[in-house]
Amino acid sequence: MEIVSKNNTAVNTYELEVKFGADEFESALNTAFNRQKSKISVPGFRKGKAPRKVIERQFGENVFFEDAVDILYRENIGKLVDDFDIEVVDVQNSEVKEVNKENGVTFKTEFITKPEVEISNYKGLNVKKTVKTVKDEDIDKEIDSMRDKVARLITVEDRAVENGDTAVIDFEGFIDGVAFDNGKGEKFPLEIGSHSFIPGFEEQVIGKNIGEEFDINVNFPDDYQEESLKGKPAVFKCKLHEIKAKEMPELNDDFVKDVSEKDTVDELKAEIRENLEKRYAEDAENEADSALMDAMLENMKAEIPEAMFERHIDDLIREWSARTRINVQDYLKYTGMTAQQFRMGFEDSAKRQVKLRLALEKIAELENIEISQEDVDKEVADLTEQYKVDTDKVKQAIPEKTLISDLKIEKALDLVKNSAVIEEVKE
Repeated sequence: MEIVSKNNTAVNTYELEVKFGADEFESALNTAFNRQKSKISVPGFRKGKAPRKVIERQFGENVFFEDAVDILYRENIGKLVDDFDIEVVDVQNSEVKEVNKENGVTFKTEFITKPEVEISNYKGLNVKKTVKTVKDEDIDKEIDSMRDKVARLITVEDRAVENGDTAVIDFEGFIDGVAFDNGKGEKFPLEIGSHSFIPGFEEQVIGKNIGEEFDINVNFPDDYQEESLKGKPAVFKCKLHEIKAKEMPELNDDFVKDVSEKDTVDELKAEIRENLEKRYAEDAENEADSALMDAMLENMKAEIPEAMFERHIDDLIREWSARTRINVQDYLKYTGMTAQQFRMGFEDSAKRQVKLRLALEKIAELENIEISQEDVDKEVADLTEQYKVDTDKVKQAIPEKTLISDLKIEKALDLVKNSAVIEEVKE
């Protein structure tokens, strides 16, 4: 293998022309032949027993060229990446320039490299931490939520629909006088105020009486998942069958005993206050951390290749699929989303995470942060305990080089946090 040329064609982009000689190509052709021969039938030979030269005469000299080129590329691209003097983040636009038995194979490919990063003033950053005070109404809201979960629905006959009621309705949707698919329901229980229907629909049910027939006029949102309905005005012909109202349980000690491990209302309120204080403190800490990272990124300069963002989106989607145990193709099918729309949901997170990692990697470099073997061993032990697996499995799953890189980033993050000036303010 010979690198014929290497040119810096754009920011973070290098074009390489790589040549494999006739001997290397011949070896790859033999490998391709051995992989395929069992599937090839030639008259006069048992299947899989025809010599390579016979097959090439029968089907053409280039019958194994495509697979041989693929073998050369796959077996050597990793070495090219490893030997490159700048860290490669993606390989794109690979193209075969020449292929024949006399001269071998020449292909051209683009290496997208990690950007040069500049960062300054990352120590002593000033941020505010806004601590929210727990108010009595916050506690009441939590208790109301608990009451709502065990509330029962009772039929109401002496009044019209109010916000919070469940209206049992028939409906059928029309556009330009024509009914559209999946726009019909019978005796559907619609909770008014749940915002589960098209914007503007539920509000028009308020004030209607049992037995009343009425029209509801709405516009489908411009971002509605069904393409044929986006932005279109629709009329829903409806009939109200029943009104059901929530009957909330009385707030007393008996209710408290039913829904919690406390015995009295006062004890429950004290527990809720304590939990809210912890939650608000965590939220304040997280928001301050986020503000700190924003301040740090303002002092970073880098021309980041789009490929880095796209690859991280791929990583986030794989994590999402593993976490939710949902196949992405099935999810797209059921929701009606396109793959591009789905990817866009991860775009902001991916861009932020890539920028943060680049910034912290640069800080680790500038601060000469080193990771000892003791640090690595401790991290492996912690991961072993966390995931309840053997140490060897952790080492196989996470290369030591990756562990060291992650630990450097953690130490760089600690450095930025510990040097920051945090001003705590009450909401």
